[in-house]
Amino acid sequence: MIEHASVRRDVPLGELTTYKVGGPARWFAEPGDLEELRSILAVTPDDTVIVVLGRGSNVVIADGGIDGLVIRLGGAFAAMDLRASGEVVAGAATPLPKLARTAAVRGLAGLEFYVGIPGSVGGAVRMNAGGHGSETSAVLDHVVVVDLASGSVTQRDTESLDLSYRHSNLTEAEIVVQATFLTTPGDPEEIEATLREITRWRKDHQPGGTLNAGSVFKNPAGEPAGAIIDRCGLKGRSIGPVHVSPLHGNFLVATREATAEDIFAFVHEIKDRVTELTGIILEPEIRFLGHFGAQSGTS
Repeated sequence: MIEHASVRRDVPLGELTTYKVGGPARWFAEPGDLEELRSILAVTPDDTVIVVLGRGSNVVIADGGIDGLVIRLGGAFAAMDLRASGEVVAGAATPLPKLARTAAVRGLAGLEFYVGIPGSVGGAVRMNAGGHGSETSAVLDHVVVVDLASGSVTQRDTESLDLSYRHSNLTEAEIVVQATFLTTPGDPEEIEATLREITRWRKDHQPGGTLNAGSVFKNPAGEPAGAIIDRCGLKGRSIGPVHVSPLHGNFLVATREATAEDIFAFVHEIKDRVTELTGIILEPEIRFLGHFGAQSGTS
């Protein structure tokens, strides 16, 4: 039992993700500021599984839901402060496309690549999100992190996060609540042109308007995962309500009839087939949250 006015019980999670699948959270909270977050953590039993959910763009929630507390930051955690120094301070719930567009209007360059990433600031830090020739580590100065067990707040600089390709050393017991980015002065019109170019590229090369979670697998060294999947003749392959996008091999698209287990099984089908044909072991980039099949290893 979690006794707190901001905590709700049995809240559906599927519609909070881009795949639109998955069951409910036993407990759910959407704190609007740091004080509220820490007060929720203070009354949460030590043995409670805590899952942080951002914009749901790289996760699949199990059909049975999550037997624990799901935290989704809101309110002040989506605020931005664009400073004359070029620093951009953004709450962890800030959508990355909004961050890029807001900076562009102010003539602050360096964050343009975020316009093509449908996640939030907190997720971008945790996964060192990137694209179009840049990544989070190149523009991040420092973050504010809350320990989910103790509620303690610390500031971490970029170097201490050990950021590499789709990796940080942040643990599941830590939540990013704020990030400070460094930008450079630029011409707003030129920055806007770059945003349009990135947006156009995404429309031409990725299956927009479908139920997907972006890139499913991390790119192995030397060759993009999508190219490997295509080389294996798997582009367009389907099993029931899930298929490999004919537009991009690293995007798995689901229909409204799909279940989380369908998606999980298909991801592992593609992974196993690639290993069989090439010897390459693809590592999923998307996260499976809750209880899935035996291969999952999730909580």
